[in-house]
Amino acid sequence: MRRDIIASTRPVRRPQVDIPSTKEQRNKVLRLVREYAAQRNLVGPVSLDELQRHCGQIIKTSALNPKHLKFLVVLLNNEIWRQTVAGIPYNKRLLLLPKCLRDQDNCPADFDEIGLICRHCGRCILSELQAQAEQLGYAVLIAEGSPVVMSLIETGKIEAVIGVSCLDVLEKSFPYMEAGAVPGMAIPLLYDGCADTSVDVDWVLDAIYETGDDESYRLDLHQLRNKVQDLFTLERLTSLLQPGQDRTRKLAMDWLRRAGKRWRPFLAVSTYRALTSTGSRAFSQELIKVALAVECFHKASLVHDDIEDGDVLRYGQKTVHAEYGVPIALNVGDFLLGEGYRLLVETSADCGAKMLQVASAGHKQLCLGQGRELFWMREPRPLGVAEVIDIFRAKTSPAFEVALRLGAILAGQDEQLSDTLIEYSRSLGIAYQIMDDVNDFDSKAGLGDLIQKRPSVLLAIAFERAGGDDKELLESAWKRSAEANTVSDEVSNILATTQAKRAAIDLMESYRLRAIRSLATLQNATLKGLLRRLVSKIFSDIDVMDCCNEYKAPDAGGSKPG
Repeated sequence: MRRDIIASTRPVRRPQVDIPSTKEQRNKVLRLVREYAAQRNLVGPVSLDELQRHCGQIIKTSALNPKHLKFLVVLLNNEIWRQTVAGIPYNKRLLLLPKCLRDQDNCPADFDEIGLICRHCGRCILSELQAQAEQLGYAVLIAEGSPVVMSLIETGKIEAVIGVSCLDVLEKSFPYMEAGAVPGMAIPLLYDGCADTSVDVDWVLDAIYETGDDESYRLDLHQLRNKVQDLFTLERLTSLLQPGQDRTRKLAMDWLRRAGKRWRPFLAVSTYRALTSTGSRAFSQELIKVALAVECFHKASLVHDDIEDGDVLRYGQKTVHAEYGVPIALNVGDFLLGEGYRLLVETSADCGAKMLQVASAGHKQLCLGQGRELFWMREPRPLGVAEVIDIFRAKTSPAFEVALRLGAILAGQDEQLSDTLIEYSRSLGIAYQIMDDVNDFDSKAGLGDLIQKRPSVLLAIAFERAGGDDKELLESAWKRSAEANTVSDEVSNILATTQAKRAAIDLMESYRLRAIRSLATLQNATLKGLLRRLVSKIFSDIDVMDCCNEYKAPDAGGSKPG
């Protein structure tokens, strides 16, 4: 295969100001970045802020031009992902090329809704790059910012992306790649402008041909979610729980089977898979028991929560206490807790005791958080933001922490990961609860439901910011001395005046970012990628990217798309 092709046959012009002007200078910068990356042992995904901080250090110590910061950021991110990309088979990689490398005046290519369809006329470098990549097994797209890219990644057909684009598009696309923890390498075009540009072709070819023995891999989360869901069929649960004719056992199993997102068993399974790097598609019996135990704990807490909150519907069906009464519901919840602990004890003699310790500590913390809320409900009063956050931390974080740490314990790696998983879980749990608070406010039940049910960060923010009569009204509403439906309009106005929703969203974002930053020290790329992608899944922070208008219908004059 030819690897000695030249960058372009068109006249060479000086690169734009934020890219080193000569090939010699660019190679020098690349060498310095590689040396820095080797010394730091950085693991992706790495946030843009962190990349900029590292690159600022390189610029300072090597006396480089500060204008080249974006260029260095791209190169450093490449080095962080290089080994991971090298370990991914060619047929699981995508080469994304820009149409602006074509000979715009003479290009005979057609366009469709995805991108450019190369005719392989040989007038530009695109044909040769596409041919070489496809010979290796790559999927190749000549387009920019295409939603197809994220679709391919989400379906698991593509595990890594090699992209060529201008610095502006690379900057816009970075949040999507980072949020999705997508291994990738990017080669910057030497100048922007969407026409007649050029690139260091040897860098593109080096990236295309990268290969190695790195064992990091990208978990297929969609497949894992489906496999976790399959654990909760009647047949699977019957074989593991053996309910027989006992009505308590049968009711508990029926409650386990009811709908739910299965986030917690999914987290335990995914963490174990990320840390063991096993390619096996089958779940071991130990892993299945851990997954079921986590769901037993969760469903037990829901049975008890529904009693405490007076909820009569869940998953569109009657809650256990609404259908069978409080005594039976309490007993079923307690049985599920016992069943969860039994399953953990049966997993492994080596780690059963540690699992019990982590699960029981999480259970205790959850009860303490719920207790704070229940005592508050007996004597409601205005709460400060810090008090609400403390309740959120105690109520929500243990569920994430227990699931993640049980997976790590089974994989034999909890000792070195526990601090990171605890900090991640706390920040994620708080952000999740704030998001739930905001969603409740926006729901049909609206403000009245928010006031009546539990501590609210929106009301806490509004109370801290309000004054005079507004503060008195909020206190009255929170103490239930005024009916929620009679003051909801006034409270809504106060929330709007104090910009409480905006502040709550900002607070949620700060904890979301704190969860992401807590992953900085992780050295396992698969686990780090999993936990980063989990944040994206929960908070939906990956949207359709549209950096360039790839498809434009030819105009009346018959000209080709630009």
